[in-house]
Amino acid sequence: MYKIGLTGGIGSGKTRVADMLAEWGAAVVDTDAIAHDLTAPGGVAMPAIQAAFGAGAVAPDGALDRAWMRDLVFRQPDARARLEAILHPLIGQHTERAAAAARGAYLVYVVPLLVESGRWRDRVDRICVVDCDPATQIARVQSRSGLTEAAIRRIMAAQAARATRLEAADDVIVNDGATTAQQLRARAKALHDHWCQLAAVPRRSPPCAAGAPE
Repeated sequence: MYKIGLTGGIGSGKTRVADMLAEWGAAVVDTDAIAHDLTAPGGVAMPAIQAAFGAGAVAPDGALDRAWMRDLVFRQPDARARLEAILHPLIGQHTERAAAAARGAYLVYVVPLLVESGRWRDRVDRICVVDCDPATQIARVQSRSGLTEAAIRRIMAAQAARATRLEAADDVIVNDGATTAQQLRARAKALHDHWCQLAAVPRRSPPCAAGAPE
């Protein structure tokens, strides 16, 4: 199946774009949604997280206390690595299973840290970045989450710089503060149609190396 890696900074609107692509027939695997499921009440990752970080990491409902963890990661940078060591293998396993079961015109991996991880370039056919300016990111996240500007800027600082994401992009969907809902939909639909055309083109297998089995 033809594969698209969809990414963008916090507040860029990548989830909104992914929902549109799914509406039009793409198969979508959202690694952020998988991470939330793993850390929800009763989530597979929660016993290991509690063992590693203590009861403070667990909210009253049994889910990951994200505010507590954000504060810990800010104060103790090594905590991020410990959390990722628990989550990343589980996210990888669940992502592979979801991709194997996916059916659609093409497959979209929604990966917030796609560029930062350095592991996705060879796993997808194209990388698409949903792009917007930092001021718009901050305004959107504040309106939906109530986080302070300082907290949002810390999250943004842990993500790839805007220029770095754009350098990695094969395709870009602009979703800045001046973008209307209709414009975003039109931009996403144009790329969807393009990707459907690319997905329909038979791809030749690479030639086998000398001595390698067919």
